[in-house]
Amino acid sequence: MNRQVRVEPGLAFRRRYETLQRKSFDGADLMSVGLRQLRFVRCSFRRADLRQATLDGCYFKLCDLRGADLRGASMRGIALAGCDLTGADLRGVDLTGARWGRVLTGAPPHGLTDATDVKLDGAVLHDLQLDQVIGRPDTR
Repeated sequence: MNRQVRVEPGLAFRRRYETLQRKSFDGADLMSVGLRQLRFVRCSFRRADLRQATLDGCYFKLCDLRGADLRGASMRGIALAGCDLTGADLRGVDLTGARWGRVLTGAPPHGLTDATDVKLDGAVLHDLQLDQVIGRPDTR
């Protein structure tokens, strides 16, 4: 059953550095979207299609990206803090200068970025910084 997901209008036209909080983009078709260094706090992108998206310089804090399809996306200089990437597809993604880290929310594993079963085949990992990231990427 195909279900249309309504995405907040004008997402690609938001002002640079604007913060979006507690928004759901679950299952949304955001393929090839270009975002201008937006800040996402407690937003959900579960199973969202972000293939070929440009997310350079965006900031994600306590966001849910489980099962998101980010193949071929540009994620240069992004920051992920306390996000759940379980099962996300990051094949061919450019993560140059990206930072994956934690948020001080209590005792670990709370507040840590989870990279369990993330697919990273062909990803550009130049200068990728990891700070207490948990999980194991899928290396099949």
